[in-house]
Amino acid sequence: MVLNEKLSLKNRIHFTVLVILFVWLNLIWDYFHTGVPTHHILQREDLPGVSNWWGGLAVPLISWFLLIRIAKRVNIKMAISNIYNPSIYTFLGSLFFGIILSFFFTISSNITGYMMIGLIFLSFFIQLYKAEFLLGFIIGMTYTFGGILPIAIGSLLIILFTINYKLVRYGVLYILSKVGLRKDNN
Repeated sequence: MVLNEKLSLKNRIHFTVLVILFVWLNLIWDYFHTGVPTHHILQREDLPGVSNWWGGLAVPLISWFLLIRIAKRVNIKMAISNIYNPSIYTFLGSLFFGIILSFFFTISSNITGYMMIGLIFLSFFIQLYKAEFLLGFIIGMTYTFGGILPIAIGSLLIILFTINYKLVRYGVLYILSKVGLRKDNN
């Protein structure tokens, strides 16, 4: 996709087909080698579990939904100004983050906790609640964790990032502006 091109229906269909192939090839590989895993709540076998088979349906659906949201925002911006589309870079950055996070999780490294804390801290300064961040995060973690866990974790993170950026950040900026005004008046 060209960076200054609108996110057309054809591009969204192609991307969703790639996601479907990626998810289902991963599920087929699991089925014929170790079996498709089931993730239990709190990693306890006596609690209900969610099979990775659900990811075969959920990941393509949420990818399509998120691509529609990205397309609405990007196409409106492209109609107003003819600048390049930075959404591809934010998607690739979050995809890379999801892959690295999954890698460190599989080697049982403590870096994953620091990465998540850093991401929460970064959400005060950058709008991490946008759809392309969630899409990249989900796809980056799907190979390691299946489809459902990245969707659930990513959705919770998006809620946290939205609260951080829209409420906490503005509250801190408001307080700092009031403190700054008092110092100017004295």
